[in-house]
Amino acid sequence: MRRIEKTFARLKDEGSGGLIPFITAGDPNLNVTCALIVELASNGASVIELGVPFSDPMADGPVIQRSSQRALRNGVGLQEILQTVSKAREDTDVPIVLFSYYNPLLQFGLKKLAQEAARAGVDGVLVTDVPPEEAEDFQNVLSAQGLDMIYLVAPTSTDARLQMIAARASGFIYAVARTGVTGMREESSNSAEILVARVRAVTSLPVAVGFGISNKSQVDDVLRYADAAVVGSAIVAEIERQAANADVVKKVGAFVRRLTPTTSNFKA
Repeated sequence: MRRIEKTFARLKDEGSGGLIPFITAGDPNLNVTCALIVELASNGASVIELGVPFSDPMADGPVIQRSSQRALRNGVGLQEILQTVSKAREDTDVPIVLFSYYNPLLQFGLKKLAQEAARAGVDGVLVTDVPPEEAEDFQNVLSAQGLDMIYLVAPTSTDARLQMIAARASGFIYAVARTGVTGMREESSNSAEILVARVRAVTSLPVAVGFGISNKSQVDDVLRYADAAVVGSAIVAEIERQAANADVVKKVGAFVRRLTPTTSNFKA
């Protein structure tokens, strides 16, 4: 059983929902990223999404765009990110998913990426800008190395597309809570709940909901109907606020701990 599958099976047995924090690799630097992976794992993270910095992150809002720019100024690329994952693996077994645009992966080499990612201890890859109709070859490359390919679905996804993704996906399915770019929001919407119900009608895979989830009440609300909540911009913004603080890792860890789901609210 792969790490992601094992994690969601454990959560289900415990009657718990999962928390999936997103951080950008190399922001503010790779040493902090490595320490954060371990710290977040010990502060309630079920899975960690590790963003691969990219110069043109069209799906991301300003907070994550700035984090990518900072990481790129540090000269962070996939080789350095994989080395960081390998180092973090000495201290944690938390599943790690690379969250990336396609271009950096293609430039690195897809087969090389799959081999080196598996060796480093990566568990899955989510590519934001490759449509599922064009992802089969890359998925086969990942699958050959025991890596999950995580697919995005949105409220605008047709039933036919959901069925196609359900047939191909492994690990979990990432349901986008709303259309548009990443970022924090104040109000909840029932579009994500409707989407998760549509996904559950075609697959038994766990479903995580992200985009716009920024506080504990939203995490708990999502876990009424989904298996995990993804929090990105709020955590990246906290890293930005604490970057000059010598205790940045502990401060961000405490922030994530405050987002940890209330088990009794989990009903998915």
